[in-house]
Amino acid sequence: MPEFVLALRIVDGPVLVFVFMLACTGLFFLCWRRVRHWAVVAPGAAAAGVLCGALGLWLVEDVFNTFGTPLVWQTRAWVLALSAAVGLAGANCWNSGLWRKVAAIGASLVFLLAAGLGVNALYGFHPTVASLAGISLIKPMKLQPRPPAPETPHPHSTGPTDVGAYWTPPPGMPATGTIGTQEIPNPASGFPSRPAGIYLPPAALVPEPPALPLVVLMMGQPGNPDPQFAAAVLDKYAARHRGLAPIVIVADQLGDPLIDSLCLDTPVYGNVETFISKDVLAWANSHLKVINDRRYRTIAGYSHGGQCAISFASKYPQLWGNVLDISGEEYPGAEHPDTTLRNLFGGNQSAYDAQKPINILHGHRYTDTVAVFTVANDDPVYVDAARKVNDAAKSAGMTATYVEIPNAGHAIGALNGGLREGLRVLYPRLGLTQAAPPPKNEQ
Repeated sequence: MPEFVLALRIVDGPVLVFVFMLACTGLFFLCWRRVRHWAVVAPGAAAAGVLCGALGLWLVEDVFNTFGTPLVWQTRAWVLALSAAVGLAGANCWNSGLWRKVAAIGASLVFLLAAGLGVNALYGFHPTVASLAGISLIKPMKLQPRPPAPETPHPHSTGPTDVGAYWTPPPGMPATGTIGTQEIPNPASGFPSRPAGIYLPPAALVPEPPALPLVVLMMGQPGNPDPQFAAAVLDKYAARHRGLAPIVIVADQLGDPLIDSLCLDTPVYGNVETFISKDVLAWANSHLKVINDRRYRTIAGYSHGGQCAISFASKYPQLWGNVLDISGEEYPGAEHPDTTLRNLFGGNQSAYDAQKPINILHGHRYTDTVAVFTVANDDPVYVDAARKVNDAAKSAGMTATYVEIPNAGHAIGALNGGLREGLRVLYPRLGLTQAAPPPKNEQ
């Protein structure tokens, strides 16, 4: 497929408008038919389609709990609209000529495409054709091994002087950061990850960049390790803080986007836990100019990745000084606990419970870990999870902040809002804010 086709935006713009107009044209054509009793048959067929769609939603949400959380009303509306339109198309195949049957089938395909694009635009995680197809158009980033970064941000400092206290942007520093992809070797884990996304802020792109904080971010499931979402938020922060922002690795904790890896080391899905805690960190310390100090290191994630983030922060406090859990699941396999218990833990409930962050937090004391939990206020399953884990983190000694994002659902608004609110809390902790001048009587 040509690259210009793969690069087409499908969450807004002319492609979306064209498909919606084509669907409306098809709907108008199917509604207009000169046959006996059509004024009764057409609405009846559409109503039958709505009933079938409602039955499907009931099975998906209430019986099988396929997505682990209720669908937002906009998604239900798209499903019911599609069902009504397909029902109308089916009625057009009754007592009609070949040309109308072909047109009805073609219109049904357009309706399916329009509904799919509508739902995709609602959630917003696949902005282009390439993203929806799981293809990355982001170019690989050539990063060579480099000497280990100092354990303090300032090479001449005798203590942990924050980079924001001394940094002066040099002339010619880019206004925005840059993104790329990177194959991360897996000698410790053997985990077959997809290429990670990398974000380098403006301050990292100058000839003599400072050592910067590191954020390892994991996306949801299904999902792609796409750095564009983090870059869009961080570029705005960098613009307000003299080009300073964390270096971000959007790591792939899934391998296969359709498989829930649980972020554990398992014989079924591979050694994800080892991959993130050893392989990713080892590569970061050897190829990126990041501060080699847990205080300046953050593990972050959205949805599935949020659960991974709090799990790793609770298990490895010596590695991660900060955690940002955005709309995270409460524990590994929370969407399908019975299947997880049976297939991954052989029915051993105690072994399963031992991997749940709340239980891990309960057994430890964290004296210098900053945690931020964000969730949309209209995402009830994840609100409940975020509150529980936030309370457990506070009880375990973490400096925890809980933030609800207004009307964002379990969609792109929750991710963007979570990144914004999380960074608002973490910027001072990461030493990226400018030091306040001393009082006048001390100058």
